[in-house]
Amino acid sequence: MKGQDQLFSSKKHDWQTPKELFDELRKEFDIQLDACTSGQNPLDSPFFYALDQDNNGLKLNWQTWTFCNPPYIETLDWLHKAWLENIKRNVSSILLLPARTDTKWFHSYVWDQRFHRPIDGVEIRFIKGRLKFGGSENSAPFPSMLVIIN
Repeated sequence: MKGQDQLFSSKKHDWQTPKELFDELRKEFDIQLDACTSGQNPLDSPFFYALDQDNNGLKLNWQTWTFCNPPYIETLDWLHKAWLENIKRNVSSILLLPARTDTKWFHSYVWDQRFHRPIDGVEIRFIKGRLKFGGSENSAPFPSMLVIIN
């Protein structure tokens, strides 16, 4: 990719959460479940659902404060799941997502277009600068944000 396209997209969709960011979030929130990780559980969360195993976080119930850094091509599915878990089981979640405010998923699950603010029950935290995801040599080619559904 060259030029302006490189600033807004990436061919990679499964970025490993920086451990430092996850540790900071655990200090603030009682995160017990990482709903979308690898079988190695690199963030060392008490409970986890792995994409490479049968315990798929999109199909299983979430029971506690949940962290989710989904494959970005599946953002809509994971946001929908987080909302369902909040409505059905009163489970709060934090999703690490690309800051793409022009997308359908942003306007469906994060932003209230009518009132020009986050949807009730949602907090948005834009992350300053570009994250350096685990296993990556360089910073991400896109900005990131945390979407907190509570």
